Amino acid sequence: MGYSDQRFNVNLSILFTELPLLERPAAAAKAGFGAVELWWPWVDAPTPEQSELDALKKAIEDAGVQLVGLNFYAGQLPGPDRGALSIPGEESEKFRANLAVAADFAQSLGCKALNALYGNRVDGVDPAVQDELALKNLVLAAREADRVGAVLLIEALNKPESPLCPIVSAPKAIEIVDKVNAATGLGNAKFLMDLYHLSMNGEDLPSVISRYAAKTGHVQIADDPGRGAPGTGSLPLEALLDQLRDAGYEGWVGLEYKAGDRPSEESFGWLSGAN
Repeated sequence: MGYSDQRFNVNLSILFTELPLLERPAAAAKAGFGAVELWWPWVDAPTPEQSELDALKKAIEDAGVQLVGLNFYAGQLPGPDRGALSIPGEESEKFRANLAVAADFAQSLGCKALNALYGNRVDGVDPAVQDELALKNLVLAAREADRVGAVLLIEALNKPESPLCPIVSAPKAIEIVDKVNAATGLGNAKFLMDLYHLSMNGEDLPSVISRYAAKTGHVQIADDPGRGAPGTGSLPLEALLDQLRDAGYEGWVGLEYKAGDRPSEESFGWLSGAN
């Protein structure tokens, strides 16, 4: 087994960012990848002009790559925000306005996974109020995902880099997954297992995999420390991905790492022909 047995896709919101958005799908294809994922590309616009959506769709189709993951609107990423769905007021309203737009865009490209980032705690707001709002919005998101035949992903971030986010462990993310599935009866909420974030939290990654692989809808990787390409840190990523495969995970593995000071296309040497 090993890297050559995995299905890797490139996150175009963290790799190839030295290029304009519409040039990134072709760059990923040129680097040998057949699939990509994206954070919501319009950080200030949950409902962008149709012409912008059409242009990105065309760029992805022209490049011949498959869109396999898309975030719902989540605020400023990268930046200070960690999602919008638990933020009362304008941000929550933007999240809701984005639901059908993002789901329709995903459906138009055959994308089957939509990620809903939870959001930070807000000073002066009762956490219970935020959690109640979050569950309502996640139920709406799960229904929109189901409408287009997709799963809803719930991701655990890491506490050192996201100290105000309450979803900073695998068990907490799984708790939210179970609550959403219980509320909707759809069963389409899944765990987004980001091995970098979980490592930063100090979690036992082999244990996380053995416990939660069956509830995992998508996997993302970067090495730790540094969030660089595999081999730049100390995580045994090849062995962990082998364990995931042995545990029955057959989905995509998103490359969500930083290329550093070099062009993104030069950061894939570790693959050794895996794609």
